[in-house]
Amino acid sequence: MATEAQPLLGRDRGGGQARSGATASQELCIHQAVVFIEDAINYRSIYHRMDAGSLWLYRWYYSDLCQRVLGFTIFLILALAFVEFPSSLTRTADVRYRSQPWQPPCGLTETIEGLCMLVFVVDFSVKSYLVGQAQLQDNLWLLAYFVVLVVSVVDWTVSLSLSCEESLRVRRSLRPFFLMQNSSMMKKTLKCIRSSLPEMASVVLLLTIHLCLFTIIGMLLFSIGEKDEAQNKERLAYFRNLPEALTSLLILLTTSNNPDVMIPAYTQNRAYALFFIIFTLIGSLFLMNLLTAIIYNQFRGYLMKSLQTSLFRRRLGARAAYEVLASTAGLAGATSEAVGVNPENFLRVLQKTQLHKIHKQAIMQKVCSYEGRPMLADEFQKLFDEVDKGVIKEYPPMPQYRSPFLQSAQFLFSHHYFDYLGNLIALGNLLSICVFLVLDSNLLPGERDDYVLGILDYVFILYYLLEILLKVFALGLRGYLSYHSNIFDGLLTIVLLVLEISTMVVYRLPNDSGWKPKQYGLLSLWDMTRLVNTLIVFRFLRIIPNVKPIAVVASTILGLIQNLRAFGGMLVVAYYVFAIIGINLFRGIIVPPGNSSLAPDNHSALCGSFEQLNYWSNNFDDFAAALITLWNVMVVNNWQVFLDAYRRYSGPWSMVYFVLWWLVSSVIWINLFLALLLENFLHRWDPQGYKQLLVGTQQITYQTSVELMFRDILEEPKEEELVEKLHKHPHLQLCR
Repeated sequence: MATEAQPLLGRDRGGGQARSGATASQELCIHQAVVFIEDAINYRSIYHRMDAGSLWLYRWYYSDLCQRVLGFTIFLILALAFVEFPSSLTRTADVRYRSQPWQPPCGLTETIEGLCMLVFVVDFSVKSYLVGQAQLQDNLWLLAYFVVLVVSVVDWTVSLSLSCEESLRVRRSLRPFFLMQNSSMMKKTLKCIRSSLPEMASVVLLLTIHLCLFTIIGMLLFSIGEKDEAQNKERLAYFRNLPEALTSLLILLTTSNNPDVMIPAYTQNRAYALFFIIFTLIGSLFLMNLLTAIIYNQFRGYLMKSLQTSLFRRRLGARAAYEVLASTAGLAGATSEAVGVNPENFLRVLQKTQLHKIHKQAIMQKVCSYEGRPMLADEFQKLFDEVDKGVIKEYPPMPQYRSPFLQSAQFLFSHHYFDYLGNLIALGNLLSICVFLVLDSNLLPGERDDYVLGILDYVFILYYLLEILLKVFALGLRGYLSYHSNIFDGLLTIVLLVLEISTMVVYRLPNDSGWKPKQYGLLSLWDMTRLVNTLIVFRFLRIIPNVKPIAVVASTILGLIQNLRAFGGMLVVAYYVFAIIGINLFRGIIVPPGNSSLAPDNHSALCGSFEQLNYWSNNFDDFAAALITLWNVMVVNNWQVFLDAYRRYSGPWSMVYFVLWWLVSSVIWINLFLALLLENFLHRWDPQGYKQLLVGTQQITYQTSVELMFRDILEEPKEEELVEKLHKHPHLQLCR
């Protein structure tokens, strides 16, 4: 380890050092500072090798090209589940009508998978080398990465040796690990979930006690009395035995079978309704919402801890860059404490740093304000606050016209009232479509009159084209394209124009009422009209940026999509793992009617059953069908139908699988999603969140990211903590 420590901060810098050595040391300092700053900006750990060759490898690994290749590889290996056996390449998942899917020959998907694992082996090797052997032994994620790779390679080898005829592929369930290990935010989320499990388990235990007590009470309440003349319908339907009673109340906890489960008893005696009402009040309204509150509170606390770690990483990376830049002044015989960072050296570092152009300019403006004076540690840290700010987009200037008439026209067509007129026309177009949908709702395609609707489509699309041309005249082409709403509007209008021209070429112009041309080509006139009107409905979304309350909500939703990617990734992992397990457990269990005594036809099936409701597409015969089945169970509407069907087809233990999926998806993940959703909305709707600051000549506003949501209440790390952590760096030596 001593050979890896950097001498530029710890060795004697006497006058006998050669000029070439000093220049090389200074260049190494510059490269180290560049990497430290990039680590700080991206919240990465700085505990990696710091020699010149390792720095080059480190920057190459985190380059956009390498990360995109790695991301594509992860996507590719996850997507293999749709193609490999059992293949999802069929038009329908319904077991009654599904054709035999195309199955890839043995070795095709395995070759792709082998190439993906080769990329992961390189990825693991580079990471292991960069962190060093000492850090590798303490890094649980890298050790788990190694174990998963070994198991996957062994399982992949077994598949090839058995000519792809093996019944179980363990590596398929391990693939989501590659997604998790590549996302720092997903790792934090998983850590938060793991830390929150004890508190969640306490509420789940209360729910279990609640279910068991009311199950026993229900079994006693709906038992057959001595004076009963007939069997109790409630007991026969829902409380026949203890497992069925427990299942019925578990489903009632999600209100999926309400009021069906209550009707037989309520019909006999209205007082029985109190049993079900009290159960629902305690379970659904109190305990389930209490679980939401506990998860929100616990997760918020643990997420703050992980984000505190991210903030510490940023400050530590910036402080490390400060130390190595300040050490370059030691060549002149001064200490880093007295000298600080030379602005010229920092500007050299900034030029080599991978950073957004606008943020780089903002930092350079601040550095230039020091006018050559060395920057101290606190001043150096504050420079990187600019990275958290998003610049308001500046639009190109409008073209200049000399003619007073053209200037007046430019003012008219660039005014926001012209946008309001376009929105009004789009609303009129949408209303006209709605009118024809109502008038033609009960008519067959051959009975519809397409004449008026066809003429209206031509008129509206011509106006949309005229609107684009007028806006381009007023704003200029660059100005028009600088607005995302204009790009969306223009592309849809061009597509509509192409469709209308194609319709005109094929079917000619409508000539009179009752105009019914014959079909030519792949699409009939009605199909072309439906496609055009569908795009017109999408075009109506142009009103969103012009209505401020809707625009705020829309921007909030878009921000949530960006910030909740880690939660989306965790849901993808859960879906993937449960889908693979479901395929291994239930593939081929659901059979079409007539092929098994367990599958009655629809006419003889019990009302509300899996067969009577035509739920045949909800199976685990392939990966895509498994995902849709899991989605339908997660929504919990009619999920008792799935429990009953798979209990009949595969046995009572199948209920464990579905109950576990309900706990993971509907209880844990949905509540965690709600926790971060509330925090994001509260932060975005905080009036102080809209305050804007000025830096130089650029107007900027804070972005809303996961790290910034709690920034105001996070504690800034102390100077002593940062210096202590830097002294523990295994590949770097400080002179103080």
